[in-house]
Amino acid sequence: MTIQAFYPIGTPGQRWGEAEIADWRSRQSVRRSYATDVLRRVDELRAQFDVSPYGALEYASASYPLFAIRSRGWRDDLPVVLVTGGVHGYETSGVLGALQFVETKAASYAGRVNLLVVPCVSPWGYERIHRWNADALDPNRSFRENSPAQESAALMRLVAPVGERVLVHVDLHETTDTDESEFRPALAARDGVAFVPGEIPDGFYLVDDSAHPQPAFQQAIIDAVARVAHIAPADERGEIIGSPVVAPGVIQYQLSQLGLCAGITGAPYKTTTEVYPDSPRATPEQCNAAQVAAVGAAIDFALAHRAAGGAPR
Repeated sequence: MTIQAFYPIGTPGQRWGEAEIADWRSRQSVRRSYATDVLRRVDELRAQFDVSPYGALEYASASYPLFAIRSRGWRDDLPVVLVTGGVHGYETSGVLGALQFVETKAASYAGRVNLLVVPCVSPWGYERIHRWNADALDPNRSFRENSPAQESAALMRLVAPVGERVLVHVDLHETTDTDESEFRPALAARDGVAFVPGEIPDGFYLVDDSAHPQPAFQQAIIDAVARVAHIAPADERGEIIGSPVVAPGVIQYQLSQLGLCAGITGAPYKTTTEVYPDSPRATPEQCNAAQVAAVGAAIDFALAHRAAGGAPR
């Protein structure tokens, strides 16, 4: 089968080598500021929370310090809630939603949980509005032992000491029109395979863990988000992004097996949020609000069921 050209880099049917990756990297330019948009807001949180570095990304073009936000007065007898954003740097509400949650809602959980929030896992991608890192790797397929992605490896090192105590992990993402126009074509070109067009769902949805599904937990999040943003319907095949819809607005992936961020802990309650920022029915403010609502609903559900003996920890 002859693979038709569909991307301006590489030879159709052949995986990229170092030359093609260098060509791709040379075409990426800084379009916004991690220091201004993220680090400034993180620094302003120091009065209420413990803010600490957990590493740095070292690329030829720049170095990026990485920061985590923790509850002040961390207690070993409390469960841990992990919130991650910006694993894919271009997914804006993942980053801004994580920050907005800390700024507006986190204080209400003081003394009930230990919060660990990493608002921007991939600052190189954030600045260039890209899914990959500077090595043309997807951090959200790289959460595995000996990870080739600096971003993924740094986050795993941060989480490792508390991973078995995590009650809830919410990983904040977006599905955008550029997934079809840029990122999936680039992925197919990089891997030397044919690009098969798909559909972008209009609305918010969740990705549950197929190995340990928690349907009631996912439903509680969907119900909360539906008050501020619309939920994505299934397509004509009963799917969202090629996966069967198991409940309104919910699909399932093998989180750990695929090397996804939401699979890095043993949390009994975990989910990946997906916001659609390109919808004519959604504003940036609604997208951020949807992420905040998702995190709050996830924590509230987990705490209620933990108190009732419905989950370990």
